[in-house]
Order: sequence, then C-alpha cells, then structure tokens
Amino acid sequence: MSVYVAITLGLAWFRLSFGFFGPLVGVIIATVFTIAVWERGRWSLGLAAAPLVALRETLSGVFMGTVLVGAAAVLVILSTDVYHQPGRGFPWGELMLVFLPAVLHEELLFRGYPFQKLFRWHRLFAILFVAVLFAGLHARNPGVTPLGLANIVLGGVLLGLAYARHERLWLPIGLHLAWNLMSGPIIGHEVSGYESAQTVFVELGSGPEWLTGGEFGIEGSAWMTLVELAGIGWLARYEYDRRAGR
Repeated sequence: MSVYVAITLGLAWFRLSFGFFGPLVGVIIATVFTIAVWERGRWSLGLAAAPLVALRETLSGVFMGTVLVGAAAVLVILSTDVYHQPGRGFPWGELMLVFLPAVLHEELLFRGYPFQKLFRWHRLFAILFVAVLFAGLHARNPGVTPLGLANIVLGGVLLGLAYARHERLWLPIGLHLAWNLMSGPIIGHEVSGYESAQTVFVELGSGPEWLTGGEFGIEGSAWMTLVELAGIGWLARYEYDRRAGR
C-alpha cells in the first residue's frame, strides 16, 4: 500500500503537462505496478466482466446518478427562485478532456486497489474511511462549504456502496459520471466548484445558499443531502441482505 501511495504522489507532476489526464496516468501506473509486484498480478481490480455485464452495470449507475441529481435539481427549483434556460449545448470536448478522465482517476484512486484491500479487511470501515479521504480531495475547491464537504462524504459513501453492490467498478463509474454531467454540463450548476465552459441549460435566479448550493454547486445544497441519504439507503439494503444471507 505504501508503494502505491509513493508512486501516485511521485507522478503528481503529470498534471502539469497532461491536464486532467495526468492524475489518471499516475494512478494507472501506480495500480499496475503495485498489483504486478505485491500481488504478483493476481488481483481483480473490479473491471473484469463480460461486456454486456459491464454495460448493464454502467448504465444502471448512469440511471441512478441522473435520477438523484435530477431530483435534487427539481427540489431546488421548487424551494427557491432558481430556474433554467437553454444554454449553448453539451460540451463534448470537455466530456472527453475533463469529466471522463477525472471520473476514471477518482474511481481508480478511491474505489480501486487501496480501497479494495481495506474492503476485504473490513467493508464498513473501508467505505467510511475512504469517503472522508474523498471529501478531503475537494476541501480546497472553489466555493466549498461545510455542508458541501459533508455531502461529498455522503457521495463517497454512496460510491463505496455502489462498488459493494457487485464488487466491480462499473456501477460507481456510471454513477459518478452521470452525477458530474447532470450537475454541470446538463443543468448548469457548478460541479464541486468547477464551472463548465458551456452547458445544456443555464442556471438563473437565486435563493439561500444552503438550498441552492451557492458557488460550490448543487452538491452544496441541503436537498442533495436528502437525495444522497435516499440513495445510500437504497444501496445499503443490498449490503444488509448480503450480511443477512438473503
């Protein structure tokens, strides 16, 4: 584990040259090296699956992320003066250069090899501990608030439970990607403080920051807290059923 961390930190400079692909390249190298040396190549990272299985789990994650963020957005509209108008369209280039590599990096880093080692030791501890680390990565993002950080912790728990559902990465990858795309490029909020260059809809109007999320985006809203808890409850029942032997 220490070798993995050392390699990941040592390759952090990649970001200076390769933008959002830098951290992804670093975590891939650290993962491949650590598994090859310490696990002698005998570690399933949660990516091995039949194509149709991987597609089904990814689309399930996309559906869940879309529903949860969409529900939070509707609640923001109903409780504030926020409304939306058509924007300039979907940022396909930003999808490929920013959102997709960022999601793959974060899932490999926070639901990949180190998380899975902890998960085999103690499932609940792994989910909670890594969720806190996941929030720590966002602690210095623009517009961050205590509520926003708390919601990122809950988001980490949600993604950890998504991994636990099948013990594969496809469900959390789909969920994470849809979450970010719905929040920013589609409905026009910031994504953990990051603002897309263009969006399908533009957010207008105003309201209390604890409801709208303010500059941190919809992830800083109390409505997001509610929908995350609902999502956690939905996924946690599978973990409960597994422990109960159902």
